[in-house]
Amino acid sequence: MTDNTIHVLVIEPGKKPYEKDIGSDLESLQNAVGGYIQALYPYDEPVALICDEEGKLNGKELNRALRDEDGDIYDVIAGTFLAVGLGEDDFDSLSPELTEQFKEKFAVPETFIVMNGRLVCIPINGETR
Repeated sequence: MTDNTIHVLVIEPGKKPYEKDIGSDLESLQNAVGGYIQALYPYDEPVALICDEEGKLNGKELNRALRDEDGDIYDVIAGTFLAVGLGEDDFDSLSPELTEQFKEKFAVPETFIVMNGRLVCIPINGETR
């Protein structure tokens, strides 16, 4: 792994997360998520979720729900996203411990339906593709 490459988790809709080494530059991150990047920091751990900031607007497939401390959904990420580590000034490789932790967190793909005006998240047993 070179100095400009980081080790990340790739989380695609309907699939289990997988590890990959990608460039840490803006173009590589944009290519990985398929659009302009947005970084989310929903966890106490030094981890960012990098997604396509226009994923929902562009109709990308809903991927995984983000939940609050009570387990209630407060947002849903659309399209492929990355889990990356945080360095002092920039995105960094995920540590082996965080890689395993977030692989487990996002292990079960989810699908979403609207029922009675509410978004319902359904775990998918087994990969859809």
